Amino acid sequence: MNRQRVLMIATSKKTKGGITAVLNIYEKFPFWDKYHVKWLETHSDGSNFHKLMFAIKAYFISLTIIPRYSIIHIHLSEAPSLVRKLPLFLYSKLWGKKTVIHFHTNTINNTFFPLYKFVFKNANAVITLSRSVRDWVISSLGAKKECIVIYNPCRQVNTLNIEKEKIVLYAGVLNKKKGYIDLIEAFAQTTKEYPDWTLVLAGNGEIKQGKEYAKKSGIEDLVIFPGWITGEEKHNLFSKASIFCLPSYAEGFPTAILDACSYGIPFITTPVGGIPDIVIDGKNGYLFHPGDIVELKEKISLLMGSTLQRQKLGHAAKDLSQNTFGQKKINEELDKLYQGLLN
Repeated sequence: MNRQRVLMIATSKKTKGGITAVLNIYEKFPFWDKYHVKWLETHSDGSNFHKLMFAIKAYFISLTIIPRYSIIHIHLSEAPSLVRKLPLFLYSKLWGKKTVIHFHTNTINNTFFPLYKFVFKNANAVITLSRSVRDWVISSLGAKKECIVIYNPCRQVNTLNIEKEKIVLYAGVLNKKKGYIDLIEAFAQTTKEYPDWTLVLAGNGEIKQGKEYAKKSGIEDLVIFPGWITGEEKHNLFSKASIFCLPSYAEGFPTAILDACSYGIPFITTPVGGIPDIVIDGKNGYLFHPGDIVELKEKISLLMGSTLQRQKLGHAAKDLSQNTFGQKKINEELDKLYQGLLN
């Protein structure tokens, strides 16, 4: 058996969300071929019955392939993710495999606290997306082995010769936790001074509620809901957007901010999850307190009113994508982790 083999356990390649986006980038990294990485998909979007059948299929596949791999790298987030992957973690430990838990959130359901604690205490290594989550995982969840921060990587994209438009962009699931209603309200307060700007809320979820709120705010003609965007449509929209905003109440480290950095878009977000690790207000982005509509409106207006400030923060965001979230750096960090486990 080739000892340098890694099994990556995560959601489906076709699932909408941050983990899938990260692994789609990982697939192009040198470590993927070096360690003959296989992606075992355990969850898919769809009906509850479809999800159940998908998970059962993954369990049967895991019975034969886990014994053939020396490192089992499990991507974990909220409670449903823990429940799905716990049997695979136990089966991996039964075979004496090295286990890596890649933790993609900063909150857990207290009901499942003992199970989370069991997994973190018995994993050979833990990856978190921020320093604050790393410290919490060590102090509260009892991670005993190597616990490190590895940021999610940025895509490398070319936006030359694409003209910017007066667009404020949001991308992600539309739900209250993401603060998209706050963004609609704040944007509505800018339209008197800046009537030629458009707000684009790209994502699935509460589209109907969002449209109703935009209508109630009197700006339904200025707000666009394109749904979940991918591929060329996503590239075109991110290339043209002049401001990105993610007004979340809770995050791990949002891939939407990474996308904004990749495209060099000045962004406005909240100091939650791993964001304070990286973002310095006014230097490489703008921060505001979650739910503070007045502060959010002020930050949006600052960028709308200054091409120079948009360019300054856009260059700083691009610099983050090439350095802090650079693909070469993150590939080296994962390679070093795997080498340590194999040795």
